[in-house]
Formats: sequence, C-alpha cells, structure tokens
Amino acid sequence: MRKLMKKSLIFVGTFVLLFGCIIHNNVMAYSPVDLYDQVWRLVNAKYVDQTNNAQNWQKWRHKYDDKIVTNEDAYVAINTMIASLNDPYTKFLDPKEFAEETSSIKGSLKGIGIQIAVKDGKLTVIAPIEDTPAEKAGLKADDEILEIDGKSTKGITVDKAADQIRGKEGTQVKLLVKRKDQEPKLYTITRANIEIKSISQKLPENITMPNDISYIRLSSFISRNAGTEFRSILEQGYNKKGFIIDLRSNPGGLLSNAIYISDMFLNDGVIVSTVDRDGYRETQNATKGVVTRKPVVVLINKGSASASEIFSGAMKDNGRAVIVGEQSFGKGLVQEINKLPYDAGVNITIQKYLTPNGTDINKKGITPDVVVKLTEEDIKNKNDVQLKKAIEIIQQLSAGRTVASF
Repeated sequence: MRKLMKKSLIFVGTFVLLFGCIIHNNVMAYSPVDLYDQVWRLVNAKYVDQTNNAQNWQKWRHKYDDKIVTNEDAYVAINTMIASLNDPYTKFLDPKEFAEETSSIKGSLKGIGIQIAVKDGKLTVIAPIEDTPAEKAGLKADDEILEIDGKSTKGITVDKAADQIRGKEGTQVKLLVKRKDQEPKLYTITRANIEIKSISQKLPENITMPNDISYIRLSSFISRNAGTEFRSILEQGYNKKGFIIDLRSNPGGLLSNAIYISDMFLNDGVIVSTVDRDGYRETQNATKGVVTRKPVVVLINKGSASASEIFSGAMKDNGRAVIVGEQSFGKGLVQEINKLPYDAGVNITIQKYLTPNGTDINKKGITPDVVVKLTEEDIKNKNDVQLKKAIEIIQQLSAGRTVASF
C-alpha cells in the first residue's frame, strides 16, 4: 500500500491539514511584531490565491508595526489581516485554540461534538460527531446556528463560535438553531469529553442487514488508525457479497487515509489531484492490487465533506461504487498548519483538489448516482430510506447488475 506522502500528516476537511509544520525553537527571539510579520510572510508565500482576494497584500505588512505591543495586540492584527482574504478556512489560532485543535487531531476534545463552518455568511453545522451530546440532542447537518447562549452569531468567525460552544465538561450551552422550512428551536446541550471514533459496524435502529452484506460506518478520516482498522474489516469480509460504506455526516480528516482507503478498492487510475497557487498539479494514482473486488455502495449527505468527498469522488469517477444519498458539502480546499512562536498556529489554504475526472467540487459537492433524500418524517420515524436503498442496490450488484447501469 501507498506510503504516507512526504512523511507528513495531511488533513483536509473541517479538520485541518498538517503538511510539514514549521517549528521555531527560539521563541524568545520573537517579538509580537515578528509574530505578525511571520504570518504575513507565510500567507504571502503559500496562499492558494496569488491575488490574496484581489488586494495588495503588501499594504498589510507594516500596517500595525507601531500599534503591536503585546501578543494580544498581534492576535487582533493578524485576525484583521487574515479576515481580508474572505476565506473561512485560513485562520489564526491563539495558543488555546492551537492546543484544542491538536487535541482533536489526537482524537479527543471537550465540547458537544460538532463540526461547524461559516457557509454563505451563516454559522452552519457541517455534522455532529457520532454518539456525542450534539448528535443525541438532535442537531443535523446544514442546521444554522442563530445564537450561542443568547448572543447572535451574525458576523461571527468559526474560531469565536467554537470558543463559545466549547467549555468545561458538565456545563451547558444553549444554541438557537434554524432548520430549513422550520421555526428556530432552542437546544440546551451539556458539554462532555468527546472521544472521536472513526469506525463502527453498529447498524442504525430499525435496520435489518442481510448476513452476506458488510456495513461500515466511517464517521471521520482523522484517526491515524482508521486505514488499518478499515482494511481489517474488509479482509474479514472476504465471504461477503458486498460492502456498504456510510460516510454520512463525515466531515473529513487525514488526506492520507482517504487515499489509502481508496487504494484498497482501486487497481489503477487516479485517486485525487491537488493544484497549488502556481497551477502545479500533483496526481495521486492507485497502486496495483486491491483488498477486495466485491460490489460497493457509498452513502453520502450534505454533512459529508473533504476527505469523504475525495474518497467518494475517487470511487465514483473510477466506476468502482454506486454513490447513494444527497449532495455532499462541497469542500475542495486543502489547508496547511504552521506552528508559530508562543504556541500559536495558522492554517493556510494552500491547494484545491480535483476528483479523478478533473472536477472541482468546491462549493458544489459530489452528486450521488442515486439521489435519496431523508425527510424529517423519515428521521422522526427512524426510517433510514437511504440505507435501505443501499442494501437494495448491493443485492442487485451482487446479482450481476453493473455499477454503470445506475
């Protein structure tokens, strides 16, 4: 199987991308002005849009030199500068935020278990994490968060929203949530220590799965062990007729996991391509050999983002699986984490990615081969029509129908 690219950890999605951290050991040599200038230089050298949102980036370099005295001054100035890019994924992380992000990468965090983003100017739920307070409270992908503890989220950044939602285990946060075509509803959710689980084979309620079909629920690509665990399930399912891979509300994670797991099903062909600020295109191809040739159905919805879309796009464009469900989130950008002095960090969008057919899915998403919508009535009655359709299609594929016929 493929080795990790450039011996670095690559993240895509609502999680972040770590592509060779820049580590400075002599922290004391840096003044707050130096911290600001380093962020300016990193964005200037790496940001995917060389026009920096159609502005003269040079104007920012010394804009606050005589106003930055403390680290807090630098933080405010950096956030103001970065906001001019109008990119919700390029963001500065103060020491507390950087530590929390590192914890989430390691697989644990304190909060309610929710992935959020600013989408079309609105604070939006990308996906609740499986088996967390947010999911148990009933939050869904694409919910709009209008208020946090009574305070409007209008104009809020993802970082500030996350800081308000997080808190000590056992404390509560109140979210006023607007769901499409419904009146706003207030949710009171108790914070907890969230252990991020990647893989489960537990079936949703009211679903009976034939013994000859293997169900794999992949809730994120972030765990370093996700690929190994996934491969083990495939190998144990050698006598199964087919596999259903559930990526619904999977917000992304390690790019290397998305590539590694895709490679388990593909004997050749492109998995994904990335394009940087200079237009340089790097293509990741499947290696020879597969773990299984059995039929596959992939389930997606509007909470399936980034690494989920890379995997779904690879399987769809290579004709290896039938994609079932609803349009995915549409996150086709790649970020790099840079560690800064004073234990801070900055995430910078450095690339966009394309599916094997060369499709840019950013703000568009992956279109399923078979569209099946899950209505509020279905959710209320625990009637998972999407999974039921996936079971039906797997049975048809195992009986000889081809992927291309769907």
